Amino acid sequence: MFREMRRKDKQISAEECNQILNTTETGILSTICENGYPYGVPLNYVYFNGCVYFHSATSGQKLDNINLNSKVSFCITCDVELLSDKFDTNYRSVVLFGNASEVNENEKAEALLEFIKKYSSAYIEQGKEYINKAKGAAKVYKIDVEHMTGKAQK
Repeated sequence: MFREMRRKDKQISAEECNQILNTTETGILSTICENGYPYGVPLNYVYFNGCVYFHSATSGQKLDNINLNSKVSFCITCDVELLSDKFDTNYRSVVLFGNASEVNENEKAEALLEFIKKYSSAYIEQGKEYINKAKGAAKVYKIDVEHMTGKAQK
């Protein structure tokens, strides 16, 4: 169903993919619009329980697209170093495919707390208060990962 990686010499382990997913701050979510065009949007995310979670306003393009077709792709790149004199680039990246769906209230609360831990770890208690006040203004979705690959040039 999914293609094998062409450059197997650059393929990284599942453990390194997980490390990248756990430490990188942003990724690009790609969905398909109703007109058939792809739509890529950068977003903050958390990775836990083997899934990618992201939050969103209660309406918008990415949610409309997910409602039409829940199949998505998510891409992360980190440790980018331009090698101008070699006309090349060092990097590490992960690309995953899966189905995105809105989570229930319990999973939403858990995911939002993971966001606080990742992005505002010095403010856990304030973050919990913020979540309680603002959780109605946001939706949380998760990507159930069906296929994941990573590669690097170091």
